[in-house]
Amino acid sequence: MSEPVRIETRPTADGRRIGMLTLDSPASLNALSLEMIQLLQAALTRWEQDPAIVCVLLQGAGEKAFCAGGDIRSFYYRKQEASYSELFGYARDFFLQEYRLDHHIHCYGKPLVCVADGICMGGGIGLFAGAGFRVVTEKSLFAMPEVTIGLYPDVGASWFLSRMPGRLGLWLGLTGARFNGADAIGLGLADHAMGSRERAE
Repeated sequence: MSEPVRIETRPTADGRRIGMLTLDSPASLNALSLEMIQLLQAALTRWEQDPAIVCVLLQGAGEKAFCAGGDIRSFYYRKQEASYSELFGYARDFFLQEYRLDHHIHCYGKPLVCVADGICMGGGIGLFAGAGFRVVTEKSLFAMPEVTIGLYPDVGASWFLSRMPGRLGLWLGLTGARFNGADAIGLGLADHAMGSRERAE
């Protein structure tokens, strides 16, 4: 079985390297699992300390999504077979490590480019929002839908929602409404736009 995150490097013209992280679970719309969180954190930490790595690109595999959020199905399946204390331990580890990863991206010491081509919701926005260069396409679709399953907007949302114009952040957090890439630029959540077909180039 292949790893849920592809970890690669590509050479630059001056002999150094660009780190590439690709969420690679397209069947689940690249929903973020604990294993994916751990792989991302380990690679980012290693590359931050490696002088040969000059930049990091974070993206999703497939045509539909960058990251549809946290893998909440894993909680459901664990509930069927785990005790309450085991489920609590898993949830604690998941959210603790996810939030640490999001914070690491916000504070990352090297240029980090994130491309949200397709669905980017919940935990996907947590990865996207802190990147130094946040790129959208005509296929980008954002939301913080946690309210629909009885949670609150997490992954640093109180930071980026509160900085949106007017009371739009409050509205998005309370409703879980969807918005596109152009909206994300207008809301200050994204920096650049390009065509989806240009992504590989």
